Amino acid sequence: MLKIRCYQPSLVAAFILLLATVAAANAEQRQFTDSTARTIGVPAEIERVYAAGGPASVMVYALAPDKLIGWTRAVKPAERPWFPERYANLPELGRLTGRGNTANVEVLLKARPDIVVDVGSLAPTFVSLAGRVQAQTGIPYLLFDGTLAQTAQTLRALGALLGEEPRAQQLAGYVDRTLSEIQGKVANLPAEARPRVYYARGPDGLQTGLAGSINAEVLDWLGARNVASAAGRGGLATVSLEQVLQWNPEVIVTIDLNFFEKIFADPRWRSIEAVKKRRVYLSPHLPFGWFDFPPSLNRLIGLQWLAQVFYPRLFDYDLRARTREFYRLFYHREPTAAQLDSLLQDAAGKR
Repeated sequence: MLKIRCYQPSLVAAFILLLATVAAANAEQRQFTDSTARTIGVPAEIERVYAAGGPASVMVYALAPDKLIGWTRAVKPAERPWFPERYANLPELGRLTGRGNTANVEVLLKARPDIVVDVGSLAPTFVSLAGRVQAQTGIPYLLFDGTLAQTAQTLRALGALLGEEPRAQQLAGYVDRTLSEIQGKVANLPAEARPRVYYARGPDGLQTGLAGSINAEVLDWLGARNVASAAGRGGLATVSLEQVLQWNPEVIVTIDLNFFEKIFADPRWRSIEAVKKRRVYLSPHLPFGWFDFPPSLNRLIGLQWLAQVFYPRLFDYDLRARTREFYRLFYHREPTAAQLDSLLQDAAGKR
């Protein structure tokens, strides 16, 4: 005999409500394919974005600042004047990826993001990390190509993801114009016109980007010869002073103020051509570095700065005006005249 089990009305109602909730959640999702060709279910409306690392935070901030829920590190006092106050006050959440990652799954869950966005390398290591974090948290984790060549495409993809298509098209158009201008003017330069450059990181100047490093990608776009390419391909690497002396660069670019302030007085560096000719340049760094740190949209204004440093006759434009335009468009605040003075002081390479 078939037995019919009777349920209390309250349990039946709860079950129906659960089914309705699941159905609604599924209906409000859409499928999105990131730069690694992973197709992931994401909310139809995205309002809260967790940036997995520095490059992603710059990209999301430029595109959709009200959807960025926090920075990978707290905004420092010197950086605060460069942001509208509400964005300078965003909390520190740490980073899920990159060197010295500081966030963990508990921090991520507590932040309650709709999605996690990472911008940078698409290497298997980062794809695996994205999959693990997504499996542990249930939060969609999307990766996008962080190279300069793909910057406009990444902006357009993020615009489609975040519902910010018009803004993304505006920023992507700026990227396309800037990169086309740079590429068009340096493409036919003879080898002897292309400077031999060393990128110095760290207080001793002995960390650098090898050939193919995203951290030194600006040099490739400018047609400069990265002297550290002699040490092979890779990412960031520590080299010896003896190697730098042997490479004898014509130009040194650094992001480290401590190194910049002492290089001209350090007898170990004096025989290098760049030091003898005082062609050592400190990258402006507020609120983000112009050359690197992080390797994201911030490098676009750095490209224009170094293009003028390397090839002043080819790029005879008003850098001050271009800086003002870039900051207004990408950082949501136009710098004051005093801020521009301070920002461009060390870019002249004089001490």
